Amino acid sequence: MYLGQKKQDGWNPYLAGALVGLLAIVSAWATTTYMGKTNYLGASTTFVRAAGMVEEGVVPGHVAGNTYFTKTKIKVDWQFMLVLGILPGAFLASISDRSFKLEAVPPLWQKYFGPSVGKRALAAFCGGIVAMIGARLADGCPSGHGLSGLMQLSVSSFVAMACFFGLGIVVANLIYRRRP
Repeated sequence: MYLGQKKQDGWNPYLAGALVGLLAIVSAWATTTYMGKTNYLGASTTFVRAAGMVEEGVVPGHVAGNTYFTKTKIKVDWQFMLVLGILPGAFLASISDRSFKLEAVPPLWQKYFGPSVGKRALAAFCGGIVAMIGARLADGCPSGHGLSGLMQLSVSSFVAMACFFGLGIVVANLIYRRRP
């Protein structure tokens, strides 16, 4: 339980962390054993691949001539399927611990910025763009650096995670600071 928390809500964080750690180990082992090359957990490259797939459907010549996409290899692989499984997996997890509820605007957002669904959607969309740009600049997302990079004791992942958390704290304080 956490400080000030009356009962435990959701999954036990130690169990969830252990299960994610096992998933990281199994994914590294399985990809090395069956694919001959170690692939680690992460999500940001999958979103780039999905964008490439969409763009390929609209302007095929542009994708074929873009060195970024030829280097990234637009394909559906196990990481792509993992990212597709995040939504149904989260849904099943929330159903299993009885925490599922639909919210157009979370209570904390509503407290500080009002009940506008459009304003919340625009902020979430812009935040997603900023997060994706940051993930590409950091050469990986927080899940990739935090799970796979730290598992390998990668110095760059320690630096990236320190930046992710440090800037996250700063931005949260700027956005949710008390207003007079």
